[in-house]
Amino acid sequence: MSVRRGIAIALVAAMAVLVGCRNDAPETQEAGSGVKFDVGVTSEPCPGAVDAEKGCIYLGSISDLTEGPFKALGVPITEAQKAFWKRVNTAGGIGDFEVDVTKFVKDNKYNPQTHNEVYAEIKPDVLGLAQTLGSPTTAAILGDLKSSNVIGVPASWTSAWAFEDVILESGTNYCFESMNSVDFGAETLKAKSVAAVHFPGDYGDDAAAGTKLAADANGMTFTDIPTAPGQENQGAAVQKLLAAKPDLVIVSTGPTEAATIVGGAAQNGFKGQFIGTSPTWNAALLKSPAAPALTALYRQSGPWAPYGTDTAGHKALAGALDQTMFKAAPNDGYTAGWVWSYPMKAALQKAVDSKDLTRAGLLAAVKSLETVDYEGMLPAAAGKFGGTPDERVFRSSIISKVDPTAPTGVKVEKDFFTGKTAEKYQFTKPCYQ
Repeated sequence: MSVRRGIAIALVAAMAVLVGCRNDAPETQEAGSGVKFDVGVTSEPCPGAVDAEKGCIYLGSISDLTEGPFKALGVPITEAQKAFWKRVNTAGGIGDFEVDVTKFVKDNKYNPQTHNEVYAEIKPDVLGLAQTLGSPTTAAILGDLKSSNVIGVPASWTSAWAFEDVILESGTNYCFESMNSVDFGAETLKAKSVAAVHFPGDYGDDAAAGTKLAADANGMTFTDIPTAPGQENQGAAVQKLLAAKPDLVIVSTGPTEAATIVGGAAQNGFKGQFIGTSPTWNAALLKSPAAPALTALYRQSGPWAPYGTDTAGHKALAGALDQTMFKAAPNDGYTAGWVWSYPMKAALQKAVDSKDLTRAGLLAAVKSLETVDYEGMLPAAAGKFGGTPDERVFRSSIISKVDPTAPTGVKVEKDFFTGKTAEKYQFTKPCYQ
């Protein structure tokens, strides 16, 4: 049944609140089909609705869109999510509702303060966040997400998210991804020593923590090399690598910094192998001066296979992008944005089926998810959100090799695997803590 147009809806007085403070309980309304809702849901159709008889679920997006270190990923992540929900709406939406992820899109410039400010702007108008890009930026609003029951889909993979019910993550985290990469390096590359070159903060420190845990488990020498964002800031990191001479380097930076580090080290005769964690790669690097060094020395780890892989989800993504107003150049930002949307879809469907599309109802739906249909891009078991973090965390990752003929410049070398370190690790707190 479609939401009846013209039903009596109580007017709710909207009141601006400081981020971090609890709102007064929002007034609950009810659609014609008996689904109750409060914030970010209307009985009126979405802008540009496929079916004007359906109501609208508004989800916000906060991404790095203009000047931050991950804008090359943030823009395609956001576009892929728009394409994902357009596909959902075209297929009938979520019960009596369609989903809008275009009206409330904000740029965080990868700045925690800016992220906090733009979140405050859109919070009164959205049910949840289809995207909140970055670990330190999302941490800046985490307290308010929790106090307000706002679900956020993180465009990041820090291990801290497994301990937060309001965070709807997909794929393994930086810590387990790095553990698996080190195990791969020890077994396949016969590495005896490893360094972690990483940004400070939840992202890089988490990957470095996983690297050290796996180094210890494998009896490998470990060197920690924090480095600040910015292409111009990588000289010291390169010099430290040249001095330490590790067999393996786990890189957790942005793409530009990764190219500078790999290229600079190779130029100075470095022979070790590099494996970059999820956000370090961009296919455009194969057009940079570092391309020969990357092709010779670099692998890419990831929580799922890259764009163009033969799964139903990857094919649906490519088809959806082909149907948009632009012809999208392959980019694994698209892959990530698409995959991250599946759990939100599953949670919204469960909330609607339970007749409770309030923020509290959506949170309850998230906690009850045991599996998610990722259309083959991840195993269904990766969508478990109940139980303890140790029980529900997904521990498998993928290793890809640079391949200039592949759509995004990398091709799977080792499919989903869980290394011995990740398999045995007792996950009781975020790795970097």
